[in-house]
Amino acid sequence: MKTWHYALLVLLGGCSYGALSTFVKLAYSAGFTSSAVTGSQFLMGALLIWIAALFSKKKKLTLPKIGKLLLSGIPLGLTSLFYYQSLQSLNASLAIIFLFQFVWIGSLFEFVFYKKKPTTGKVVSIAILVIGSILASGIIAEGSGGMTWQGTIWGMLSALTYTTFIFLSSSVEKDTPAVQKSALFTTGGMITVFLLSPPTELLQLSVLMEIAPYGLYLGLLGVVLPPILFTIGMPHIGPGLGTILTSAELPIAVILSALVLTEQVSMSQWLGVVFILGGIIAGNLKISKTIKKSSYLERESTF
Repeated sequence: MKTWHYALLVLLGGCSYGALSTFVKLAYSAGFTSSAVTGSQFLMGALLIWIAALFSKKKKLTLPKIGKLLLSGIPLGLTSLFYYQSLQSLNASLAIIFLFQFVWIGSLFEFVFYKKKPTTGKVVSIAILVIGSILASGIIAEGSGGMTWQGTIWGMLSALTYTTFIFLSSSVEKDTPAVQKSALFTTGGMITVFLLSPPTELLQLSVLMEIAPYGLYLGLLGVVLPPILFTIGMPHIGPGLGTILTSAELPIAVILSALVLTEQVSMSQWLGVVFILGGIIAGNLKISKTIKKSSYLERESTF
């Protein structure tokens, strides 16, 4: 696969995350609690991904490696717990702004752990994305009246754990097949969710059947697809650029909150969406340069 193919996979992983907030809000409006929503998401997601793992390529892993992958799934579970808590006191388009702060936290992680300074192009891209996130949040148009300190804390915690998960996706057990690796990530996330926020309501068959459609949707887009797509793509593009590409989730969240939840989206918010898309394009300039450089080196090696 070419570099831009891996970038596209990471972009799609971000888009799938962006669709979550809308359906979490729908589940809340249907009367389900945060623990039931998160628990059903990971239960259904784990079921789906282990079924896929049965029919995919697998590698024999030692117990320490299995343990490492299970532990690496903890941030995945924490992200859902923190993010869904923020959605209980913030509207969908605002909650994702705090999650969105992973775009600069990712570059900070890359600098701290890889000693890799962000390029001027990446800094410009992040600046555009942050400006876009402020506009898309609606704070400028509506003020901060819809913000709560609880929602803000939960949202920022979700950004930190989301960045950690992206970082681990690109660095832990790179040679493990994607589906098998993602299944273990998901299992680790499910165990985390069940321990910290036990979904006891799901023990009732009637509740489980009612929430199953939400759980299947959230499990597919929030538990199954992102780990697989990130596992395949992140090692090839790195967490710094990866966080820029996954910022596509915010435009998706804003668009769906307007279309499905009929939340009011102002002109400044739509302008923010345009800024974010521009930031993603700016971030992709690095990919284009990498592809051109690789092509040039390949041509030179033939002479």
